[in-house]
Amino acid sequence: MKVKVAILGCSGRMGRNLIQAAHEHESVELVGGSVRTSSSFVGFDLGELAGIGTIGIQTVTENEQLSHADVFIDFTSIDTTLENIRWCEKHNKALVIGTTGFNEEQVKVIEKAGENMPVLLAPNTSVGVNLLFKLLEITAKAIGDYTDIEIFEAHHRFKKDAPSGTAVKMGQVIADTLGRDLNKCAVYGREGITDERAKDTIGFATVRAGDIVGEHTAFFADLGERLEITHKASSRMTFALGAMRAAFWLHNAPNGYYDMQDVLGLKGSL
Repeated sequence: MKVKVAILGCSGRMGRNLIQAAHEHESVELVGGSVRTSSSFVGFDLGELAGIGTIGIQTVTENEQLSHADVFIDFTSIDTTLENIRWCEKHNKALVIGTTGFNEEQVKVIEKAGENMPVLLAPNTSVGVNLLFKLLEITAKAIGDYTDIEIFEAHHRFKKDAPSGTAVKMGQVIADTLGRDLNKCAVYGREGITDERAKDTIGFATVRAGDIVGEHTAFFADLGERLEITHKASSRMTFALGAMRAAFWLHNAPNGYYDMQDVLGLKGSL
């Protein structure tokens, strides 16, 4: 039996990839997609939006018109996602969230919603990136205490938040593993004459240029050697396919707050 999936905010770059991934996935049935009321894509065929040909499903503007879906997928914006969470919570609908840039208070709202619905928040739904998070945990346990840790990320010119949600999650995984508070040890960029690097800091560097889909590297550097752990995405389809995997898993999950580590069975494993 296929899981019925609806894409919220389906007219953007990521939304179109999600349409294609859902339409082609063997375990998912694409049943609809939404756009803003003011969008020029109201009533468009989803297949035409995604460039895969007509599939006979048109965009709508209200979540209620998609109430037959089992799982909703949201890669929109912070304010829109928070509105969609409230709707899904009210109707006990499962929701996969790929939107990034939430602050701590907003994440707590999402966690709270998990008491009434299955909700999964992932700054990156790529399977490879979520394996990267586990590798960072292992590496931090082994050498994090005596190496300098820096995180580099690069994305396309249109990305609005910096550093990326994935980069912040990388830093959070490392900080949690080492018993540090990321809010206190993070350094976001450097300029001018600076003091010698503080031992327990985690540095972040950001690039925004062209059409870079996503590149992330964590450096664990000692005197005489360094270890670099890198993930590079060449297509947004990797995120879309990961979101389908998350949607299929979330459909059978009880109410709760989850992430991709739950989907991949990586929590607590080495």
